[in-house]
Amino acid sequence: MEWINKQNVLIVGLGLMGGSYAKALKRIGCRVTAIDRSEDTIKFAVENNIINEGTWKNEEVAKFVKEADCIILALYPNAAIDWVKENVGNIREGIRITDVTGVKSCIVYEIQDILGDKAEFIAAHPMAGKETSGVESADDRIFRDANYIVVPTAKNTEEAILWCENLGQILGFNKVSVLSPEEHDEMIAYVSQLTHCIAVSLMTCKDNEHLKDYTGDSFRDLTRIARINENMWSELFHVNKEPLLKEMDLFINEITELRNLIAQDDTEAIKDKMRLSTKRRSKFNNK
Repeated sequence: MEWINKQNVLIVGLGLMGGSYAKALKRIGCRVTAIDRSEDTIKFAVENNIINEGTWKNEEVAKFVKEADCIILALYPNAAIDWVKENVGNIREGIRITDVTGVKSCIVYEIQDILGDKAEFIAAHPMAGKETSGVESADDRIFRDANYIVVPTAKNTEEAILWCENLGQILGFNKVSVLSPEEHDEMIAYVSQLTHCIAVSLMTCKDNEHLKDYTGDSFRDLTRIARINENMWSELFHVNKEPLLKEMDLFINEITELRNLIAQDDTEAIKDKMRLSTKRRSKFNNK
């Protein structure tokens, strides 16, 4: 894995995730550059030693793209596609490009088609984050004990898949897995997007400004992710709509069944569900 520390890594989009990648890669000796629309973001990242150099100026983008040995797209899904379309002419032949996007089927194939044989796009999803956004919140410690998913297609080479797996290990992720784009989107609809839907619904279904005075750890834990980036998550919900709706329907059916068991005073059936829940949740304790 030593090869990557001699690379000039370009990060496109310097928010929480892009900034956290930058910190991790710069720490191991990479030269890290960045492109972001915000002048303040680039200046903050340079002044705080998160990146070596960066730009917010359209006229300088081509220079940074041409110099990159590899590129990490830390953008929203639609923005990632648009950026590749706009900059494909400046991307060096044979380099590898990866991403941090939370959905895959809607972008992976299109980006690979845009690039053709010029460069190889190998998708990845870092399953880490914070409730706060922006480069000011960047922290590569969020990768510890977290999962990282490599999402290849039939167009990807074994070398690129290994390169992406190694990147996850270098960044410090606890476990690296491999899923197809379709498997990824079905899984992420359940473990991530549905959970955010539930947290948002918990916070919006009851209007009581004094809730904070009465809640315990269980409510705070369940609603931690309700403090949400509405621009990013609304886009993720839309582009992964069909898998998400299926998972939401499963949840609605399950909570409706539990509601009916409570209404019917079916204590044993309720206990059966709780025992099943406990059994399944216990597997997380062995991480």
